[in-house]
Amino acid sequence: MKILDLNLRLLPGAKILLLLVGFLTVSCQKEKPELDRLEQLFSAKLTIIDLTHTLNNTSPYWPSEKGSPFKYDTIFAHKSGSPVMGAYSTPEHHGTHIDAPIHGGDNLKSVEQLTSEDMFGPAIVIDISKQSGVNSDYTLSKTDILDWEVKHGKLPKGAIVLLYTGWSKKWTDYEAYKNEDEDGKMHFPGFSENAAQFLIDERDIRGIGIDNMSVDAAQSKGFPVHGIVNGAGKYQLENVANLHLLPPTGTFLIVAPIKIQGGSGGQVRLFAIVP
Repeated sequence: MKILDLNLRLLPGAKILLLLVGFLTVSCQKEKPELDRLEQLFSAKLTIIDLTHTLNNTSPYWPSEKGSPFKYDTIFAHKSGSPVMGAYSTPEHHGTHIDAPIHGGDNLKSVEQLTSEDMFGPAIVIDISKQSGVNSDYTLSKTDILDWEVKHGKLPKGAIVLLYTGWSKKWTDYEAYKNEDEDGKMHFPGFSENAAQFLIDERDIRGIGIDNMSVDAAQSKGFPVHGIVNGAGKYQLENVANLHLLPPTGTFLIVAPIKIQGGSGGQVRLFAIVP
């Protein structure tokens, strides 16, 4: 699949539309006529779901000495006080964001080096919300993936594997989202090392994503999943919203990150196209 690598900064709507048309046109050429997704999209037979949290000064952020909340200042304003122009500051890995390969391994791709083709792919959703509701430190296992495949079929090549833990429902409650114990240690679910290695070695995925602050469970040591996935040249998506609205299969994902030269990641607008 060849897609024009547009200059994607914050991806204005027109550029997203052009990129979407290019992807779906190429995709549809390989499908049967009755599966023409481009025609289905513009005839409102497909739905676009925004998987992006809104950023503001109450958005959860990683609690550390160098962590900081999102900040927005108005530089020029209308008479009403609404901004004509503003300035914002935020860590790259804040809000709904992408981890470029270099985030988890040296001498790997930075965010602007990811190609347009990297940014599109079939997405699947694995639901572990019941398990994580009982055990906040639960990690997705290889067995969980194989069990999912028994029900839904083998993961498609180039899939973006999204893990629904139910954590996004806590987004507006920072204390519940980071879930710190009395010793200040956070507790939230994630991918296990063996699951990540299986996805890389045996399923040839594009990337992974999760609806909380890290693809590594909070109690993991040394961010091993980052090392496995980023180390293989793949990316992670974190703080993903609205995964409860997606089916297990059949979704196409549009990943539209800010294009920072040399960046280890950055804020991303995620769109899911579902039947």
